[in-house]
Amino acid sequence: MDAWLERLRQEIAGATTGLDDAAWRRAPQGRWNSAQIVEHLGRSYGTTAKMLEVSLASGGPPDIRPAKLQEKLLRGLIVTLGVFPTGAKAPAMVMPTGQDGPAALKRALENLERMDVALATAEQRWGTGAVAMHFRLGPMKAEEWRKFHYVHGCNHVKQMRKRLGRAKPQ
Repeated sequence: MDAWLERLRQEIAGATTGLDDAAWRRAPQGRWNSAQIVEHLGRSYGTTAKMLEVSLASGGPPDIRPAKLQEKLLRGLIVTLGVFPTGAKAPAMVMPTGQDGPAALKRALENLERMDVALATAEQRWGTGAVAMHFRLGPMKAEEWRKFHYVHGCNHVKQMRKRLGRAKPQ
């Protein structure tokens, strides 16, 4: 597995180890609980994997347009600086649907591996240029997708740790 995605896998596993049902469901009023966060992450990895798999199956290169200035700036903030802005609403396709924590975790880790394979395959087939379009960040290289998912995932892991009262181990 790619180093960024392996680090992400470890962050998610570390934050969820030993959670009971009550801990999975703990959240401030109106906020996602840990099960919903992990389900959201899993759905985001699955969505990225599926997008790449469809593109790879078509046989042709991905349909990539030039990046807009706003996309470049946001991508730089997240991918280069590692800062994930707060307040953006997740798109419907990655919203949690109510899986329980253990099922969401299993699916998230499976989809993380699936995405890793799809990114590696896309990079091998199409090289180091953009392999797919992100709905907010525009065209992204495989390495940018990996770092994006790492930053996004770690942002949510921090939220879970805060809700659970778990400091990150040093």
